Amino acid sequence: MPEAVPTRFPAPDPGERCPCLSGLSFGECCRRHLAGESPAPTAVQLMRSRYTAFVTGDADYLLSTWHPSTRPADLELDPSIRWYRLDIMRIERGGPLDHDGIVEFAAYYRHDGERGEQREVSRFDRTDGRWRYVDAVS
Repeated sequence: MPEAVPTRFPAPDPGERCPCLSGLSFGECCRRHLAGESPAPTAVQLMRSRYTAFVTGDADYLLSTWHPSTRPADLELDPSIRWYRLDIMRIERGGPLDHDGIVEFAAYYRHDGERGEQREVSRFDRTDGRWRYVDAVS
């Protein structure tokens, strides 16, 4: 039986559409990364799985995929924010053989009845075969 994905909010069933909107089911896409079954093979897949961790409230996954040099000691997610869409706008490097990568994205959310958007150009690093989120580029 597959390992459960730890969440504060209900995780999708494996056959449901993945929250990252990759076009794949949750079981085919981000579930295996969040469950610790396999690391994300590319920077963009790590970005997608981290977005899904925000959707499901999985702070442990977010911390575990954060580069040690920039990772906070803890992470408190706001339970009143509901993430509903991720758009990947640009990818530079970040493939299975690269050591670094950049993913530009826009993530959309609702908070207190208002809609919001977070745009970011994120830097990623791959060490020992694992991609990690480093930080946002200004």
